[in-house]
Amino acid sequence: MCGRYAASRRPEDLVEIFEIQKWEPEETLEPDYNVAPTKEVFAVLDRVVKDADDPRPVRQLRKLKWGLVPSWAKTPEGGARMINARAETVHEKPSYRRAFATRRCILPADGYYEWVTGTQERELEVEGKKKRPRKQPYFVTPADGSVFAMAGLYEFWRDRTLPDDHPRAWWVTCSVITTEAETTPLAVPPAEGPRTLADIHPRMPLMLTPDRWDAWLDPSRTDTEDLCGLLTPPPPGLMRAFPVSTAVSNVRNNGPELLNELAAPEEGTLF
Repeated sequence: MCGRYAASRRPEDLVEIFEIQKWEPEETLEPDYNVAPTKEVFAVLDRVVKDADDPRPVRQLRKLKWGLVPSWAKTPEGGARMINARAETVHEKPSYRRAFATRRCILPADGYYEWVTGTQERELEVEGKKKRPRKQPYFVTPADGSVFAMAGLYEFWRDRTLPDDHPRAWWVTCSVITTEAETTPLAVPPAEGPRTLADIHPRMPLMLTPDRWDAWLDPSRTDTEDLCGLLTPPPPGLMRAFPVSTAVSNVRNNGPELLNELAAPEEGTLF
């Protein structure tokens, strides 16, 4: 899954990386090293500009809220639970299938956090024989330092309790697509601890390599079989993972120090 990630790149850098054609400076977001559900995040998307003479989609950098609210939802309250969509079922789930067909986006990140519990402790926890153990957070990021481009979906929701001209009449929300975690060795294994992404968690965000960005963002591609072909995981061995401070477990903590690599897991945590 993806329940927390880091996004510290400046919008000016994202404009260059993704060849953005439209970005409103008033939608600037500060670097966020502890992005949590319901926060505003940057998204890259291709969409026709309203009232423009040119009918062709324009690549845009937009500010969305993380936690998808389907257009047919009566209230936005379920958005915090819909932060992830599974690649295996995204094309058929009522909450995601319409967005998957025409409203796909890329959510730029430095990487994502995942918390590790040892196998035996996890089994005891599931059986209710052990109190919830203290878990060790790991940061997963491209080994070459490139942007972590997460496949995402976005959706529009109209708040019918507000007038049309109200600035909050429309919500634009998003979700991260996840896939099975890699079982191949990490590009840079930590000195001790997990050797693969699957050792950390059975799911991971679906990363799109640059050669898939245009196809993924193209809203004219609506054929389900064609789109499902874009959900193939990237080549293995592109990622590294390392332990970071348990301070990231508290969403109120936010700063570049959260990305500092620890030499070993913190005392009292588990693998």
